[in-house]
Amino acid sequence: MNTIASTASKTIVITGVSSGFGLALAKESLAAGHTVVGTVRNEQARLEFEALQPGSAFGRILDVSDFGAAEGVAAEVEKTLGPVDVLVNNAGYGHEGVLEESPLDELRRQFDVNVFGAVAVIKAFLPAMRQRRSGHIVNITSMGGHVGMPGVAYYCGSKFALEGISEALGKELAPFGIHVTAVAPGSFRTDWAGRSMQRSPRSIADYDSVFDPIRQAREEKSGKQLGDPVKAARAILSMLDSAAPPAHLLLGSDALAIVRAKLAQLSSEIDAWEALSLTTDH
Repeated sequence: MNTIASTASKTIVITGVSSGFGLALAKESLAAGHTVVGTVRNEQARLEFEALQPGSAFGRILDVSDFGAAEGVAAEVEKTLGPVDVLVNNAGYGHEGVLEESPLDELRRQFDVNVFGAVAVIKAFLPAMRQRRSGHIVNITSMGGHVGMPGVAYYCGSKFALEGISEALGKELAPFGIHVTAVAPGSFRTDWAGRSMQRSPRSIADYDSVFDPIRQAREEKSGKQLGDPVKAARAILSMLDSAAPPAHLLLGSDALAIVRAKLAQLSSEIDAWEALSLTTDH
């Protein structure tokens, strides 16, 4: 555990606060005395969010896939509420489906929200952070951003992309005192595998024996996952107070086990093919 920097009140922007991780993180942040700006999709959701704690919870309507909209929100928030200390890119969803059966339009939509949307929001809030030489950007990814899993290729692809962007961005912003952390949760009791999951219809019988049990297990597991979103929110807040926050943070025992197994397998594979890898230099 790194040393704790400060527990002072922060202004935290969180995208997608209507449910799941976003709502849990917003509530815990408010309880800890922070000011929270939460983005939602409509006026009713905005009013419901602000009712959580009037004077500290501020809702803003934003569709992250409307790439030009984030700049106006960022400018208005900085002007009316002051400097943003933390940006949490939480808005996103999961697509489930065998790659061969899943239309390309679904891939485009998955990346528009999970990748392009996150980057658009970052680009909106980053200039002010850079000018102040302070800030923390947190991108919510997934253990599926470290390990490819059958049946969620589009989702894993989007989260692998966000992991890579986060890591590179962190190195670009380190000279300015801005931290970037990719937070990769395992399975948590949110709506991710329930109403928030977009599922492509089944059509190719060859995949029945492999994929149907995976889909059934995921549906049955929804609402019974091991991870507690409130504890995840508290872990993120604890990380935000670190003087040296990590570039990557896994949340959940399942994420730890699955990613460690992947890293061990990758290391073994690199060793097994090292001789061939070394044949290509001049």
